[in-house]
Amino acid sequence: MQTEKQEAYFRDWKTREEIAETMIPVIGRLYRNHGVVTTVYGRSMVNKSTIDILKAHRFARQILETELWVRDTAPVLEAIAKLNLAPARLDIGKLTVRYQAQAGDMSLDDFVRHELASVNTGKKALLSEPRDVVLYGFGRIGRLLARILIEQTGGGDKLRLRAAVVRKGSADDLVKRASLLRRDSVHGPFNGTIRIDEKENAIIANGNMIRIIYADAPENVDYTQYGIHDAILVDNTGKWRDRAGLGRHLQAKGIAKVILTAPGKGDIPNVVYGVNNELLTDDERIFSAASCTTNAIVPALKAVNDQFGIVNGHVETCHSYTNDQNLIDNYHKNSRRGRSAPLNMVITETGAAKAVAKALPELSGKLTGNAIRVPTPNVSLAILNLTLEKTTTVREMNKYLRDVSLDSKLQNQLDYTNSPEAVSSDFVGSRHAGVVDSLATIVEGNRAVLYVWYDNEFGYSCQVIRMLDKIAGLELPSLPN
Repeated sequence: MQTEKQEAYFRDWKTREEIAETMIPVIGRLYRNHGVVTTVYGRSMVNKSTIDILKAHRFARQILETELWVRDTAPVLEAIAKLNLAPARLDIGKLTVRYQAQAGDMSLDDFVRHELASVNTGKKALLSEPRDVVLYGFGRIGRLLARILIEQTGGGDKLRLRAAVVRKGSADDLVKRASLLRRDSVHGPFNGTIRIDEKENAIIANGNMIRIIYADAPENVDYTQYGIHDAILVDNTGKWRDRAGLGRHLQAKGIAKVILTAPGKGDIPNVVYGVNNELLTDDERIFSAASCTTNAIVPALKAVNDQFGIVNGHVETCHSYTNDQNLIDNYHKNSRRGRSAPLNMVITETGAAKAVAKALPELSGKLTGNAIRVPTPNVSLAILNLTLEKTTTVREMNKYLRDVSLDSKLQNQLDYTNSPEAVSSDFVGSRHAGVVDSLATIVEGNRAVLYVWYDNEFGYSCQVIRMLDKIAGLELPSLPN
């Protein structure tokens, strides 16, 4: 016989599930018709299931230290839907908590109208026409970039993935490329439908036609013959890292800007989005998105340096193995990397510590770094061993980093967890550059050790997309302020 409490829990769940179901079409209309991205404490609600929405609300308790219920956020969402909004990122979790804490007698509709007044200016497109994007290379990062770009297509007036350039592998190359986009052993199945158009040599993903172009050299492609103009090209091959090599893309008709998904050499601006965005100038045509590790550690280092000051430190990364390593022992031009990646921890070098200086010149010469490749396919861990200018405590350090992750210019880069059971696989699919593991934080006087998890594939790809958005003029205002 079921107890009254059991029945109460079940009824509560079914009620919350029903409320979340009613939120989905409202979230969809706001996104497709107005370009509004609805979030709950940084977690996007766009294209999410009922369970995803409930889980995002449940996650908020880690930040609020209390529950956030859909029965409270749903009315806020309905009030938002009554407005005629311009494109923006709206956090209904923060709006709900702020509304509940207000001292006045303002109605919900009036409160939401007041908080969102800056974007309650009418429906409009951020761009006069969609901006073309080309992927040069269609490997691990290329396919994840494709997934995110397709997910963010919205009403079609933003970034449009038009083509991927590869070397032809076999007669059934197109089928194989489509299959790799459809299925991923780490990140799971593609969220949508995929088919191929053999006549156009294209993959059709959620209505987006992505031409697969075969080429052996960047300058040999005429993109304009495919209707591609003024495109931003993302080179994720890593084959060329200097201005001369990457400049070959600009010789191709139809390409206006180039982003490298690896550390750039020479005078190429190395951008860690959210930290040194001032390098994304209109007159520059070639940019680097730095490395996944640099993107993971720089936001945390900047936050700590801003508040406590950093005298010096050492960065050690436990990095998942990559395609550069061998499955079994075989020849490799680099030391140790020839040994079997799934069977060994492999000490290797990382340039991330030195690369920090390009994004944070104030830390130049203060950091050393090394890396250990470990037998996991994805998600890495950076250990920041720092000597600070000020003494502090674990509680003070964690509270500060939690606040930074919640509401700061780095909130999209730095995430925070206080789960006592968190392990690497829990961060697969994280959209942040790095996640501070607060329960692993060590502080003793002016010495601090921070542990930062990062999805070295997906989290990094999200940083590249943020760069793309900024270059294209698609940076959305985030509200509430």
